[in-house]
Amino acid sequence: MEFKDYYKVLGLEPGADDKAIKTAYRKLARKYHPDVSKEKNAENQFKEVAEAYEVLKTAEKRAEYDELRQQAKQGRPYAPPAGWQSRGNGGFSDSFGSGGGEYSDFFESMFGGGGRSRGPQGNARSSGRRGQDVEMELPILLEETLADEAKKVAFQLPQYSADGQPLAAINKTLNVKIPAGVSDGERIRLKGQGAPGLGGAANGDLYLIIRLVPHPLFDVEAHNLIITVPLTPWEAALGAKVAVPTLTGKIKLTIPAKTPRGQRLRVKGKGLVNKLGERGDLYALFKIVIPQQADEQSRQLWAQLAETAAFDPRAEWSK
Repeated sequence: MEFKDYYKVLGLEPGADDKAIKTAYRKLARKYHPDVSKEKNAENQFKEVAEAYEVLKTAEKRAEYDELRQQAKQGRPYAPPAGWQSRGNGGFSDSFGSGGGEYSDFFESMFGGGGRSRGPQGNARSSGRRGQDVEMELPILLEETLADEAKKVAFQLPQYSADGQPLAAINKTLNVKIPAGVSDGERIRLKGQGAPGLGGAANGDLYLIIRLVPHPLFDVEAHNLIITVPLTPWEAALGAKVAVPTLTGKIKLTIPAKTPRGQRLRVKGKGLVNKLGERGDLYALFKIVIPQQADEQSRQLWAQLAETAAFDPRAEWSK
């Protein structure tokens, strides 16, 4: 059976977006509509356009069609699923209504009557077998959850011969846009990107299990980040301005005077992105650090401070 290039029917390049597909369909449907067109063979042209749009307008049908189209480009002829029976005219049926009408043998062999997709459990593909689902863990740096660039994902797909015998695995690479707001352990489904089906059945799906790589500076709390900020005793007592790292560069943080150990200071909008595309917050957790080495002059200053400050941190114990 001859393979149909639905992109060519609509005058589009492969990979056209939804808006371009809809615009092309509307233009050509108006041009070839049997009620208004004076074009030669307008009715069949209109049916071709309607059929192409039926396949390309939805992501599910388009993904299945694109897979077959890729195989056709590689020189592999299209073969209908085993057991499928043609109507015998090789094209469209005689009836055609305003609801979309009947479809060509090529379309029927792929999706069944009326545009209903024939899945691995459907009668029309009972002799086929849906491709195997593939699951893999995807390590993600915290910085990558904020990036607009797609992440390249390489994996292997199992494949089988027509009689179900295992063959050498296929290496595959995808550019995946990490959804906003992903969390550790989240499972993302990429439909039709799993192992190829047999006998014309649908491909399996690819499942990516997100694993957020632990960061050397930040802890994750929902979509907020926590960073421990070490302070000297005099910075905590007198206040200071400290350069603090974030995922997108350093910021100057003003430390209030008399900052106690364990206090948290909120920096709005410097956390991770949530499902709504909004940034969480960064919390600076303060830790007082005592110098481990000191010369004689420094020890004398500490002793002078202890004498003049007259501060007893355990005064509450004597009450």
